[in-house]
Formats: sequence, structure tokens, C-alpha cells
Amino acid sequence: MPDASARPAPTADLAFVGNGRCYHTMDWIRTVQGLLPPGVRVSLLTDLIDSEGHDVLVGPQDHIVNLINIDRLLLKEQSRLGDKWRNVVKLLMSPFQALVLRRYYKKQSANVYHAHTMYYMLVCALAGVPFVGTPQGSEILVRPYRSGFYRWMATRLLQKARLITVDSIAMRDGIKRLSGVDAVLIQNGVQVEALLPHAAQTHRPRVLSIRGLTDLYRIEEILTARNRSEPEQALTFIYPFWDVEYKNNLTPLMIAGDQDLGRLERAAMFSLLSETLLVISIPRSDSSPRSVYESIFAGAAVATVDAPWNRVLPACMQARLVIVDLEDPAWFATATTRAREITSQRYVPSAEALENFSQRRSMQAAIPALYGTARSAQAA
Repeated sequence: MPDASARPAPTADLAFVGNGRCYHTMDWIRTVQGLLPPGVRVSLLTDLIDSEGHDVLVGPQDHIVNLINIDRLLLKEQSRLGDKWRNVVKLLMSPFQALVLRRYYKKQSANVYHAHTMYYMLVCALAGVPFVGTPQGSEILVRPYRSGFYRWMATRLLQKARLITVDSIAMRDGIKRLSGVDAVLIQNGVQVEALLPHAAQTHRPRVLSIRGLTDLYRIEEILTARNRSEPEQALTFIYPFWDVEYKNNLTPLMIAGDQDLGRLERAAMFSLLSETLLVISIPRSDSSPRSVYESIFAGAAVATVDAPWNRVLPACMQARLVIVDLEDPAWFATATTRAREITSQRYVPSAEALENFSQRRSMQAAIPALYGTARSAQAA
């Protein structure tokens, strides 16, 4: 953790700058709201709420501050073309978003600002607003090595932040290599109390794909492997986002029993995990996959590829993993066989797993270092 001199001063208000459609951002906000003292207002400054087919995640209980909303400028569906168009729109709008943010900052100068993703770190930097920053995995582990300009920009934004938070050792090391900055590691936690009752379920007929329907998550390879080695095993698909062209290309590979359930609310997803024998998560790159940890705490086995994050898990969590070799034509069948062995024993988390992967505990420990000891609005 950083020393006290690097910490933000105590504040009556905490302002997040980020994407109102992003589950990770909204989940962070919800967790923080439940842990801060009464009277501390948590705000979200955002330019995105309900576009491109995303579910609306914000509600009447949220204090939303509009930047310049760009929802109506975007395409109607999620696609590669839509991603590129959104990036163009956001880049063009960034100076104007910064002007709106700057005006808000001048009126609310006591706030601590927390920017989620590199784009919103850029907006804060352009606005001259001191910020805590949380980049995404690909923004550190992938993009800097594809674009020299992006690497230059990312390095300077990382150095400009008051603090940087990351969710994995790989991210922490990547930021150190890029910028020399020592990031604060806050492990992606899960809702332990909500998940563990599902671990008692013994009837587990499902094999589940839980990640986005995009090329990054190799969903086509999952279907191809299933069709090759266990063609009668039905798959269930849930996903937080998708690429419409990629999704359409998957249809010929599906069988009659496959289920496409789309994006589920958390409680529905946890219930589905209680019926799941094996969760498959084999992305090309990963930082610290919360959905995998949720699957383990709900009692499922997880097929995944070797990666830095799974080498540092507590032993009880590693024991629920099946590390697959995608070059093996029978990896899918091997994983389901191993999953039946794993799930014959109920998952019981160790003290280490509970300490490191409880969302509430990890965030509670991080709040003083990130935001200072927030005082109530009445005392401000």
C-alpha cells in the first residue's frame, strides 16, 4: 500500500468518472457505497448509460452527473464496427468532456475523483483534475505493445495519477514496466456470502461459457472442441457483452440443446452456477477474472488456460481448475471428465481464500488508502 503522504485528503464526497454501462465500474461503486460512512455521497460522472444494446445498470438510487452523453451517437448493436466508431466518437469528444468535468471540479473541489479505464483517466488529465486511476487489463497488457502512440499516452497518464489500482500481479508488473509507477493491488473479490450456499448443490448438468461473445474469449474454439470430442454435450452461454457479427458466426456450430441466455443479473447467474458442472474460460489474455472466482465459490469446476493469475490462487481454488491444452483435440472431453471428479467434493474455501477473495474485505481494506478516511457530508 502507498504511504500516507500519497493518500488523498479526507473528503465528504467521492466522484467516479467512468462508463455507466460497465458492470465492473458499477459493481465497484455499489461496494464502496455500502462501506463508506453515512452521509458520504458517491457520484458517477459519465457519458454512457444505455446504448448499443447494453442493459441499464444505473438506477434512481444513483447520483448521476452527466458529462456529454454520447449514447445516441453510437450504433444500435455491439460489433467490431461499433467499437471502432465508439472509439472515434469518444476521442473527438474528450476535450469537451474535459471542459464539463473541469466546471464540475471547480464547484466540487473537495471530491476525490476515481477514473475507471484509461479513457476516463485521459478526460481527468485534460481537465486538470487529480485522480485515482484504474485501467483495464488489455489497456496495460495488450494495447501498449500494438501502438507506440498509445504506449506513450498510457505511460504519461499512469505517471500523472495520484494512485493507480490494479486487480492482478500481471497488471501491477505491467504498469511498473511501462511507467515506473507502483500500483496498488486490489484483488477482484466476490460476494462470498451469496455464493457459498450454491456450492452445496450436487446436481450439476450444465457446461457453461461465461465470458464475452468475442474473438478474445475463443467461443468458436469452445464450440468446435465440443463438436469434435463430445458432440451431444449441450452448452449454456451467458455473457456480459458480445460482437454481433461474431455471435452470428457461432450459430452453425450450435446443437439443439445449446442455450443462449445472454446477460443475467447477478442473482440469476449465481443460481445458474449452482447447476453448473464446468465453466469454460479460455481467453487469449486475462488479468484477474472475477467470473472464474465466482464459479469456484459457487462450487463449479473451471476449464482455463495457464496464466499468471491462476498460479497465485490459494490451493483450494487451484484444485477446482482444469488447465487445458488447446492443442489437444480432446481437451473438452478431458475437462468435463475431470470436472465430474472435482465437483464430487463440495468446495470449502480456506481461510486464505476467504481473506483474499471476499469483495467486502478487500474493498474495506483498500478504501482508506485510495480515498482517505471519508467523513460525513454533515461534518464537511
